[in-house]
Amino acid sequence: MQGSANLNIMIKAARKAGRSLNKDFREVENLQTSAANAEKFVARAQSAAAEILREDLASARGTYGYLETNGETDGEDPTRRWIVNPMDGAENYLHGQPHFAVTIALEHKGQIVSAVVFDTAKDEMFYAEKGQGAWLNDNKRVRVSSRDRLVNAILGHAVPHGVKRTLPASLKDMARVLPECAGLRASGATSLDLAYVAAGRLDGFWRREASLLELAAGTLIASEAGALAEGVRDGQKPLEDGTILCANNQLFSALAKVIRTTD
Repeated sequence: MQGSANLNIMIKAARKAGRSLNKDFREVENLQTSAANAEKFVARAQSAAAEILREDLASARGTYGYLETNGETDGEDPTRRWIVNPMDGAENYLHGQPHFAVTIALEHKGQIVSAVVFDTAKDEMFYAEKGQGAWLNDNKRVRVSSRDRLVNAILGHAVPHGVKRTLPASLKDMARVLPECAGLRASGATSLDLAYVAAGRLDGFWRREASLLELAAGTLIASEAGALAEGVRDGQKPLEDGTILCANNQLFSALAKVIRTTD
């Protein structure tokens, strides 16, 4: 796909930040015996990637608004906003697991119009623009799977941890879903789960509690690959309500029926 100027800026920025994360990731494994040191190191790595992204995106499009993990900055152009997550899957990174991503989405007049999800450890760049399909690396188009039975489907889910308010409902979800599907995966990186739905590696995904930073880029990529994406509850909108239920057209209704039964 011949991407727009904005998409090319996003891809270059994501690759640059990804190189920084990969360089630091090589050191994380050596720090596992000291949790405190590892956490400080990862925080610095995330901060360095965030600085790279802000510098590159702001220098290229300085009038756009900017939303990141540290907060939001209004831009001179009120119609456009960068939505940036320098390290989706930070807990994976902290534990030396090579499954994390740099994500960038561009919002225009309330709609996500461009998105990249860069799996830096595997050098996989997922990207999309509204109405132009979803793509991987050098112009390989990706599409959702064609599986039409839940019993054959591999699904992804972001299992809440600690005292998250959605933990009880999520446990009920899993109790209902597991007997109905071929398997369940919890990767720890929502943007990559959605990219995997786009590429047919997962047949569906749901999450009851997520931030805009985690959902913005991956939702567009999945949708452009042919997935349906709605909120977990009927009538909810993923980017407004922070919940998502995503699957190919053939499976969506069956998955929604199982998940929405728990509400």
